[in-house]
Amino acid sequence: MTENHVVKKLIRLIREGTSPYHVTANLERQFQKAGYKPLLLACPWRLQGGGCYYTVIQESALIAFSVGERMQTNALRIAAAHTDFPGLRLKQKPGLVRKGCAQLNVEVYGGAILNTWLDRPLSIAGRVSLRGGDVFHPVTRLVDFEKPLFVIPNLAIHLNREVNKGTELNRQKEMLPVAGIFDDGMTETYFQKLLAGKLEVEEEEILDYELGLYNRDQPEYVGFDERSLYLSAPRVDNLSGVQAVASGMMQGGRDGINVAAFFDHEEVGSRTKQGAGSLILSMVLEKIMNSLGAGRVEFLESLSEGMFLSVDVGHAYHPNYPEKMDLTNQSPLNHGLCIKEACSQSYATDSRAIAVIQQICEKEGISCTKYFNRSDGTSGGTLGSIASAMVPMPTVDVGIPILAMHSARELMGVEDECALSELIRAYYTL
Repeated sequence: MTENHVVKKLIRLIREGTSPYHVTANLERQFQKAGYKPLLLACPWRLQGGGCYYTVIQESALIAFSVGERMQTNALRIAAAHTDFPGLRLKQKPGLVRKGCAQLNVEVYGGAILNTWLDRPLSIAGRVSLRGGDVFHPVTRLVDFEKPLFVIPNLAIHLNREVNKGTELNRQKEMLPVAGIFDDGMTETYFQKLLAGKLEVEEEEILDYELGLYNRDQPEYVGFDERSLYLSAPRVDNLSGVQAVASGMMQGGRDGINVAAFFDHEEVGSRTKQGAGSLILSMVLEKIMNSLGAGRVEFLESLSEGMFLSVDVGHAYHPNYPEKMDLTNQSPLNHGLCIKEACSQSYATDSRAIAVIQQICEKEGISCTKYFNRSDGTSGGTLGSIASAMVPMPTVDVGIPILAMHSARELMGVEDECALSELIRAYYTL
């Protein structure tokens, strides 16, 4: 896969992946195009040697896998990324009208850098649950308004002379997006009408929803020439990892079981039914084994022979804040993927497993760096330690280094995404 093609696929996912549900729908289309067959968790699986399959979990997570020709059950290789990203989510009955100005009542999802969401063109996307014939099976629809609808305007410096000294934003008061000015007869149910019109249903049919505001800014290349290009875009964390795992999975092929897991809710702790802290991966793995004729004991034995890659972004070296970086382990942009280590296990650290990844990089000529947090600093974690506790096997945290992590718009190196995609392809192939 050429560099241009790698990043083009990521850009398409960023544009289409405006909610975890839309990310998952995009993945489903990619895997279907590659010949993967859909499976339902609630139905028996009849797997065949050389077959490729996927199953969707709660519409915002997906697990894909391939079975080798000899249907070996003792050679698991897993890579995982997450479909969600920090941002703003709509509350129920979100409409507010003040002096004819339409606003939305929102809550913050994950560790968003709030001030980066100000003065951005914002749209709305997610899942809506509608009234159905069976109360236990409501109808669900995905929706994306696909155009700027709202903005969260800054307060002018004339009214806040201290703004450049740093201002703490109140999540309930100062993060409410606004739309245009309407006539005095406008009511607070305007959003229900807007949503019903978009879905072409009656307002009474809408029972609940999981909708988020997303940044409508488009991805843009930044840099002097092809070898030093950056990509500035929303949702790099963690759609860069999602696309790298998906591409590597579809290109790789070996006589064993390859698994690609895409979890939701990593940004809020992973401990949900479709998160990495659930039993869902273990359930799917055991179902695969049982479908291939292996029992519970063989399934447990396969875990010790397997390997797990946790794929999420890392912190790139920031030239404006060198004091925030570790003294000897740094990851500049466009120097390759980064291997993340922490003795606290906030990153899944296993020296033997890391040695495997390093040797793959050496064999395939893939650039990589190692990243550690400063000893007197703090940093986030990933799904790696959580998932590998549920499915215990040697685990490595890898990803591309980025700047402005959790901003409404982040910055990555083009060559790093290519290196990560190539690593995962090799991981699923060798």
